[in-house]
Amino acid sequence: MAVLDALPVECIAHILSLTTPRDICRSSAVCRSFRAAACSEVAWGKFLPPDLDGITSRASSPFVPPSSSGKRDAYFRLCDTPVLIDGGLKSFSLHRRTGKKCFMLGARSLSIVWGDTPEYWRWSSFYRSRFSEVVELRRVAWLEIHAKVETRMLSTNTDYGAYFVFKFMEGNDGFENLPVEVSVLNRCSGQKGVVYLDPDGELRQQYQISLEKFWPMFAGRVSLADVWTGRGKQLPQEREDGWAEVELGGFFTSDEEDEEVQMSLMEVTSTKWKSGLIIQGVDIRPRDRM
Repeated sequence: MAVLDALPVECIAHILSLTTPRDICRSSAVCRSFRAAACSEVAWGKFLPPDLDGITSRASSPFVPPSSSGKRDAYFRLCDTPVLIDGGLKSFSLHRRTGKKCFMLGARSLSIVWGDTPEYWRWSSFYRSRFSEVVELRRVAWLEIHAKVETRMLSTNTDYGAYFVFKFMEGNDGFENLPVEVSVLNRCSGQKGVVYLDPDGELRQQYQISLEKFWPMFAGRVSLADVWTGRGKQLPQEREDGWAEVELGGFFTSDEEDEEVQMSLMEVTSTKWKSGLIIQGVDIRPRDRM
């Protein structure tokens, strides 16, 4: 420990900049020199995207640059408070644990079949959302939603997930026990799967009964989301912002080439009328494996 304390703070800060934001926060408890290095502009500057100025120049409201607020403060501000960009249609933030770039595509930046037909969909600002508008499903039999993102917007060499963010209105109908097809496709690979939005919990209750009946030793310990993920089916997860999300699929960004990733959510086979779905957007962020 005495040897570490003898190192110049600048040297320690450089070493810490080669780790992760999480490691830097933990290292501040090691000794006084590490605590000082953990607040260094050099260390935190490494975790801010090199194209940050270009991204924040697209902000819908003024963004305080790191040169004014300090790189550490700027990092955590971007983790905690997404910045609206591109006319408020998208948001940008940083993944707290890794510093990787995250983007959310608001409902207005999605392609929704019949989305501009008032008979089927209604645009609203009545719900708490990071965007000024969300879209409410009034009544459709053919549900088809698409989104796309260029990998040049994202961090390289990163395993990303795409998450459909939604909630349901009271009186929603048509989604109970209904499989919805999802996919994430790029030029070289793709993933397809099935999700159950299941607003009333009938599907959850059905499988909770099965677990308690056939695997009593696991009752109360096994997550239904984990059970269904293992079977290739996904159930919604609650988010901290009060919305729900379900994963559409994942993709990896290399540092060799830029490409377009296409995401979709569709239910076009049952001819069942559906209503009451509220869409905030599609969240694109690194998969958290911890």
